[in-house]
Amino acid sequence: MCYNEAARAAASTLTSSAVAGTGITIYGCGPDEAELFREITPRFGVTPVITDAAASEANVELASGNRCVSVGHKTHITNPTLLALSQIGVRYISTRSIGFNHIDLPYARSVGLTVGNVAYSPDSVADYTLMSMLMVLRHAKHTVRRTDVHDYRLHAIRGKELRDLTVGVVGTGRIGAAVMDRLLGFGCRILAYDTNPTTSADYVPLDELVRQSDIVTLHTPLTAETHHLLDRRRIEQMRHGAFVVNTGRGGLLDTMALVSALENGNLGGAALDVLEGEEGIFYADCRDKAIDSELLVRLQEMPNVLISPHTAYYTDHALRDTVENSIINCLTFESGKQYG
Repeated sequence: MCYNEAARAAASTLTSSAVAGTGITIYGCGPDEAELFREITPRFGVTPVITDAAASEANVELASGNRCVSVGHKTHITNPTLLALSQIGVRYISTRSIGFNHIDLPYARSVGLTVGNVAYSPDSVADYTLMSMLMVLRHAKHTVRRTDVHDYRLHAIRGKELRDLTVGVVGTGRIGAAVMDRLLGFGCRILAYDTNPTTSADYVPLDELVRQSDIVTLHTPLTAETHHLLDRRRIEQMRHGAFVVNTGRGGLLDTMALVSALENGNLGGAALDVLEGEEGIFYADCRDKAIDSELLVRLQEMPNVLISPHTAYYTDHALRDTVENSIINCLTFESGKQYG
């Protein structure tokens, strides 16, 4: 369902219909989300069952009697879990994410489950993307680490200004378009790639975009077709000293190829909010654990690479959107209506 005021206003009227009193089981719910669900659900006449545990075969009974469940994006929902949910009467899953890569959609459909995603403020990820670009261009990681130990010398390599660069935006949906809106204010040249162009941007083939861009930023959904969209061949085509920014999904990028290009000096740096193999590492306190990802460790050791734990979306505004739209999705499904 599209995120817009019309959909929100229309869905709010559902509380006066037969779907009022609907129960929704909410899996993988952190404390901040739980607080918002408890605040918002009474307005929609919804009775929530909230658990911090991810949906699994062991806890599907928590959804007994509810046709709708809401799940988080942090844990893969296994096919046996999808089957078990279907067998107890669940018919709709609202994932609190834009992406679906943690759910096997064809299998879900085969067992009678409809899966919907949520939209949230694109400004959250767009703002973070621009911040990441500026930080990696100005060597922020290296500078902060040096000043933390009272080394106040200038960096040996000067920073770059966005107005002097070409930025290639891969994926021009709501988030990609918001990134381009922000880039306009910096005066840089912008190139775009999308299989379904929807903006007035300067669209070019992907191979041309990677060859011409000083920064490539990824904002397309992760599917079988987009897995390793930025693969070894395309990374090798990039300009010497170029930068990669990924606030989309880790699998869009061939991490091994990226590490090689950074270590041999072909690329100038990277800012990665998502990473292949992040599951079980991101969102966990790993201070006293060995990190089970050689590539992550190698990336974090590089002074020209910024790593953050899949946090670009995480703002007050976006989290409220996510919770509210997950409820709206469920009520819309129960009503048999479609919005957007």
